Amino acid sequence: MALGYVRPARPEDAAEIARIQLETWRTAYRRVLPKRALDRLDEAWITRQWTEAIQAPPSPRHRVLVAVEQGDQAQHLVGFAASGPADEQALAPDEPALGADVAAFTELLVEPRWGRRGHGSRLLAASVDLWREDGLARGVAWVYAGDAATRKFLESTGWQPDGAARALDVDDQLIDQLRLHTDL
Repeated sequence: MALGYVRPARPEDAAEIARIQLETWRTAYRRVLPKRALDRLDEAWITRQWTEAIQAPPSPRHRVLVAVEQGDQAQHLVGFAASGPADEQALAPDEPALGADVAAFTELLVEPRWGRRGHGSRLLAASVDLWREDGLARGVAWVYAGDAATRKFLESTGWQPDGAARALDVDDQLIDQLRLHTDL
């Protein structure tokens, strides 16, 4: 029987977080993002970015959490969540600041082969618990319009579109996103 839990990320987790991110993006987003852009992602650079996010977050309210599955023989990092107070990256084009009481996910990923085991729900619940402890009142998350799985997951836990939309320019291709929100 496998057990799962969530804990704060450690610097030594950065390479595995980068690997999970690349594997998940290349699997889950292969029909959403241009193949050339996915192929050019640099794992070493992404590892350095995660190391920085873990070791020197912009504030104490910025966190990286990891999901761990513990089986009979081994433990596996299977997903992660990164979040913090909403900043300019949480905004739609020409939108004013969201307010100091709004949290935002920058990533919430579970490697597809470990999906449907509760890891995403544990990451989401742990993040929301920490947001509440920090006095935050609302959460937001951008999802790709073509990512039905993430949207369905978040909506099943009470998140709803808030009407904000944007398009990211990825390799000269515009990729539509919509923003979901929830009250804490």
